[in-house]
Amino acid sequence: MATAEMKELHRSIGVLRHHIVTLKAQYGDVDAVRRMTNDLDRLEIDLHDFEHAPPPVIRPPVNKDDVIYVPDSKSDESAWLGAQDEGLGFHSRERTK
Repeated sequence: MATAEMKELHRSIGVLRHHIVTLKAQYGDVDAVRRMTNDLDRLEIDLHDFEHAPPPVIRPPVNKDDVIYVPDSKSDESAWLGAQDEGLGFHSRERTK
């Protein structure tokens, strides 16, 4: 079953197609009109593919109750001993306090 958004996209593509046909009648088969027609065809193909194999729905925004508070107080530095300083320009070495 198509959602309201899908129906609106189909309607919009139909409207765009009508306007492109009008442009083609007025200006002929020029490069710009051909490119717009090609873009619209691609959009139609993508919409069809999306409808027949939709991607997974993304998780809704995080609820305030789902937020985990992380204090900004000093953490236990011993947890980082031996960790790589990757991206900081240091070679692999044991960390010191």
